[in-house]
Order: sequence, then structure tokens, then C-alpha cells
Amino acid sequence: MERQILHVDVNNAFLSWTAVEMIKNGSKIDIREIPAIIGGDESKRSGIVLAKSPKAKEFGIKTAETIYQARIKCPNIKIYKSDYKVYKKYSDQLFKLLSEYTDKIERFSIDECFLDMTNYLMKRTLIEVAQEIHLRVKKELGFTVNIGVANNKLLAKMASDFTKPDKIHTLYQKEIPTKMWPLSISELFMLGRRTVPKLQNMQIRKIGDLAKTNKSTLTKKFGKHGLQMWEYANGIDNSEVKYLAEKPKGIGNSTTLPQNITELEKLEEILLALTEQVTYRLRKYKMKAKVVNVQLRTNDFIDTSHQEKLQYPTASTKEIYQKAKNILKKMYKPYTQIRLIGIRVENLQENDMQQTSLFEPKDDKRQEKLDKVVDELKEKYGYNFITRAGRMEIKELKNKKYIYGQVRKGSRAKDFELAIQWLLDCGLIHKVQRAGKNFDYSVGSERGGKFEGKKPESVL
Repeated sequence: MERQILHVDVNNAFLSWTAVEMIKNGSKIDIREIPAIIGGDESKRSGIVLAKSPKAKEFGIKTAETIYQARIKCPNIKIYKSDYKVYKKYSDQLFKLLSEYTDKIERFSIDECFLDMTNYLMKRTLIEVAQEIHLRVKKELGFTVNIGVANNKLLAKMASDFTKPDKIHTLYQKEIPTKMWPLSISELFMLGRRTVPKLQNMQIRKIGDLAKTNKSTLTKKFGKHGLQMWEYANGIDNSEVKYLAEKPKGIGNSTTLPQNITELEKLEEILLALTEQVTYRLRKYKMKAKVVNVQLRTNDFIDTSHQEKLQYPTASTKEIYQKAKNILKKMYKPYTQIRLIGIRVENLQENDMQQTSLFEPKDDKRQEKLDKVVDELKEKYGYNFITRAGRMEIKELKNKKYIYGQVRKGSRAKDFELAIQWLLDCGLIHKVQRAGKNFDYSVGSERGGKFEGKKPESVL
């Protein structure tokens, strides 16, 4: 399965975060829009520029030069001290927002993260998720980011470094010759400053030149590093997103809707999709939740949220969705235009910590088994291989009185059997008959009629 990777990089992080903090504290000035720098003590001639505004850049001020030099270039420059606590605060806010999309996040530095979105896209494209994150960071956190979209970490990182600020760039394998190869070799990720002159002496000046150089020539000159350079120049990178698999305190997911919605039924369908993603992640952590929280945002950017306790801790998609749906019904106001909806589960506990409750329904174990089957299919074939009834337009499916199909036994037959068993247990399949090497299935609540031409993949 092809990986789905994002690299999120905060634009001018230290200066942007300082600006946001100052505005929140009542400042009328946005230091991002005036000649300003973040630096050390100006009284010490050795103090350096850590970050600069676009206006300061126009005066030729450079990062890492002394504040003394910056003052010469721009006598009226405004200087602000660095504040790690502020930077940590906004870095954590960014990480929390990104955690709504995937559990696999690598904090590459205080102002940039890699996200592995494989199996977390929920029928959306990677670029759609990038666009949503891009907008939410700006609206909710007050600063901007560049996002690189690719199938590995290297290309995602390279893409996010294309034109700035406030941009989204893709860099897929087919785009390498036009987007990456024309760049100077000094732009290649992880290429040291001392290596660049050596490559230039070999007439290798562009990344494309390096990509087309014989591997043996590079390994003789640079050893293992030479092979890595060649692979990077050709977009080859198999490194994993290194995330900390620590137990979360809560798991949530939300989505900004492409257009405002007023109908309760449509909101319920989206809530089901979000619940399925949240509970899938919950089960991967081998945890159960006791509290469900639903969030709504109107087209006027008014946020409301409400939470309720479950009768007993659970990771069941069915149970958590039922609670979330009840909460949504209480929050719903007819004709109110909703632009964002979200769900979060909290008060988590590990499975082995759960005590048996007299209030647990008898079919709880059955639901766990069903969820496990679905999770295994998603892990093997991708998140969108099988989805809940509300996301399969099951109302239209039930209008067909009888749908007939076959699955031949083979490499995937067992998986289709599990999937069809899931549909059967959910009450979506009327009958299953085995016949030699095949088995037949029908979908619908009534007998009669016959609807041909539906393959199992389309039903699933």
C-alpha cells in the first residue's frame, strides 16, 4: 500500500508565535507586518537574529547575523526577545490539532511535524486533508504553515520547502523531474555544506545532475553517504514516521464541511464517519472510553460542545455513535448552518483495567468481535475497504429487494467471508448459502426479485 505522508512546517515560527501571543495580550501591532526580529540581548554585540519578519528581510537582514549588523541595515528595527515557553505553548497547540487526524505524528523539530496519514484518510484524498489542516491552523491558531504532500518523508519535506509562506505543495514521484531536479543541489534535504562544493567540482550542480550520476561513482567518492545522496536525488526514502506510541488522554476528530449543513440527517452521517475513525484509533491503542463529547461550529464561528458519560467503558463504534448521535440531537437547532462537526472520546482506560459491569449488554462481546473483523480488513486492504452502513448509502441498498452475488474461494475469499459475516451480523444481509467452491449472498430485508451484476467489492 502506498504511504500517505504530510510535512507541516510553521512559517517563521518564532516571530509568528510571538506576534500571536502579543495580539492575544492586547497589542495593536502585528510584528509580522513591520521590520522586526527575534534575537538576544542587544547590549551584547554577539547577540544574533533568530527570526525576521518579511519587512526586515527587505532590508537585507539575515538569520544568524548579529543584531548589531541588523541595526546597521535598519536603524528602526524592532527587537523582541525569544521566549521558549511561548514557543512550546503554540507548538503543543499545533500538535494537538494534528493529533485529530492521525496517531502517527513525528515531531521533527519544535515547528515542524511529519504525519503518516496511511489508513487515516476516511475516503478523503491526502490533498483534501492538507487543505483542511492548512485552513484550521490559520483560523484556530492564528499563524500559517506550509504543507508538503507526498508518498514518503523526503518528498514531503522537500515539497514544504518550496515557495513560502502559507502554501501547500505536492511532490509525487512523477513530479520529481519538473519540481525537484531543476533545484540546486544545496536544496537537497540532508546534504551538508561541505559536500556541496565537492559535488560542484564534479560538475554536479543541480539535483537532477546528482540523480543521473552513476551510483558507483558516488559511493567511491563518498561511501554509503554517496548512495544515500543518489537515492534522495531520485526521491527514494523508506524511512518511517517515528512517533511515540504513548497512551492518549483523549482521541478526537473533526472536519470542516465543504459547505454549510442544516439537515440533522446529513450531520449524523458525517458524525458516523468521524466516530468510526475515532473508535478505530481507540481500539488500536487497546483502550476504552467512558465520555463522549460532540462539537459544532456555526457559519458565524460560534462553537458549542456537549459531553455525556457512557454507562460503561467501551470501544464499540455502535455504542459510541449511538451516544454521540443522542448528544447531537440535543444540540441541534433547525436551520442553523453548521460549518464544522467533531467528536472526542475521553476518560480513557486500558482494556485490562475494565471491571465487569452489570449494565453491560449481553452482545458487547459480539460487537467487539465485529469491530475486530472490520479493523483487520482495514489494516490489510486500507481504511476505505469496508465502511459502516451510514457511509454506504445503505438506504438505497435496502430499496433493492434482492441482491445476488458470489465469491470464489481464493487468496481473498476468507477476508470476503469475514466482511460478509459482518454485514450479516449487522442485519444488512438476508441470506448466505454455500455451494461447493463458492458461496452466494443476498442483501436486503425482503425476498423476491433479483438484481444482477453487483460484485462483492461494490457491496463492501
